[in-house]
Amino acid sequence: MQTHHHHDHSALMPSDRHMGRALVIGIVLNAGFVLAEFTAGIVYDSMGLLADAGHNLSDVGGLLLSLIAFLLAQRQRTKYYSYGFRKATVLAALINATILFVAVAVIIFECLERIRQPVAIGGWPLIITAGIGIVVNGLTVLLFHRGKDRDLNIKSAYLHMLADTLVSVGVVLSGGLILWTGLTIIDPVVGLLVATVILFSAVRLMRESFRLAMDGVPTGLDAELIRVQMQSIENVKAVHHIHIWPISTTENALTAHVVLQAISAMEVTKLALRQELRQRGIAHTTLEFEEESTTCTDVAI
Repeated sequence: MQTHHHHDHSALMPSDRHMGRALVIGIVLNAGFVLAEFTAGIVYDSMGLLADAGHNLSDVGGLLLSLIAFLLAQRQRTKYYSYGFRKATVLAALINATILFVAVAVIIFECLERIRQPVAIGGWPLIITAGIGIVVNGLTVLLFHRGKDRDLNIKSAYLHMLADTLVSVGVVLSGGLILWTGLTIIDPVVGLLVATVILFSAVRLMRESFRLAMDGVPTGLDAELIRVQMQSIENVKAVHHIHIWPISTTENALTAHVVLQAISAMEVTKLALRQELRQRGIAHTTLEFEEESTTCTDVAI
């Protein structure tokens, strides 16, 4: 009797190829911008520009991380890594969230220092450099917009770039206000506001990626609801020992014990269950079937 298998070949979907390309373009654009901003910072002796260049450098790091994870995820499995390296995408999202927290801490510290000891800065250098920053970061944000809801690794890169675009917008606004009012304290105050905004998205990203790293049920899936849906399939009497976990930031797996009314119809039921789960976004399923009389005495895990 032939059982139904599904093999996973890491065939790159067009959308995946698009994401890989987006990451490479993002890295090149941002690395170029960091160089320009760093130079301007030294020329104009502006702490703000240097700090922003440092911050943008952390983004290039974040994007590189996402790219490495993305490439690792395509690698086939090996003797020791039976899932391949897909989980690298989860680790990248986690590290990216951590980097965002560090960036926020640095910005806040910088701003408080500047409120204590104001620095005289010109408005124009701020406006021009940060203006370029908006264009560069904004373009990168658009590149990732497509994949952000499907893949947490891409979403982490997306949030990082969005945070940066906000920083640049803040810098442009503060440059304009400084030109208009002559109050340099505006610079750090805007910085603090921006940091707060970034903090919120960092917390959310950390929560989501931590849950994936701990093999928690991925966001958007409800274990109890899935159990009910599985039990509503014909010939299924009960479902227990359900485990749902992420293989990567885009793929989910499930294992469960399924009690059948008639074990003879197992194959049909298995196909129906797999199809139902695939529609729910779970492509990797491992099911153990039992008859009522031989219900498992396993200790629940």
